Amino acid sequence: MGGTMNGTKQQRRRGDTRQRIQDVALELFAEQGYEKTSLREIAESLDVTKAALYYHFKTKEEILVSIFEDLSRPLEDLIAWGREQPHTLETKQEIIRRYSAALAGAAPLFRFMQENQATVRDLRIGEMFKTRMFGLRDILMDPEADLVDQVRCVSALFTMHAGMFVLRDLEGNLEEQRAAVLEVATDLVTQAHRSHREHREAAGA
Repeated sequence: MGGTMNGTKQQRRRGDTRQRIQDVALELFAEQGYEKTSLREIAESLDVTKAALYYHFKTKEEILVSIFEDLSRPLEDLIAWGREQPHTLETKQEIIRRYSAALAGAAPLFRFMQENQATVRDLRIGEMFKTRMFGLRDILMDPEADLVDQVRCVSALFTMHAGMFVLRDLEGNLEEQRAAVLEVATDLVTQAHRSHREHREAAGA
């Protein structure tokens, strides 16, 4: 090959292939379902050999897990950031705002997860997703909050998930829908926070 091609360029091309495999695989998984999609089809859609695909990923699940890890990295960062912050209302509102942005960036993945729930449950990403949800929930929720306020915090997360799919046919463009969902989720967390503080003050804590 000669010494003309430098390592970084080669590295970048390899990175692009990995990314292309992920994009095409997710499209196929979303269109025809995870179960019905074969590695061969993914290779054919990319116009690469199965061996070339194998170089990056050995199984469909490996592709899916890698997509999940890449797209949910902002969630990991958000949880890590949230754990370092004081348990204030501002922190919680900022977490909701950042989570909304992270969800928007991972929309194709969440759509796939919504439409292939049985598959997701059986695969490793189901567990991974649950762990991240619990991580977020624990930052939003005051440990000694009463049940209603705990439900409000969990509902804020579910509201944001519902906003990705269920609310699609409501009026307004995507940006307006996202803003509306964010407002409702923020309201829920704010209400939970304030109500918890009031209960504590009433109890003389």
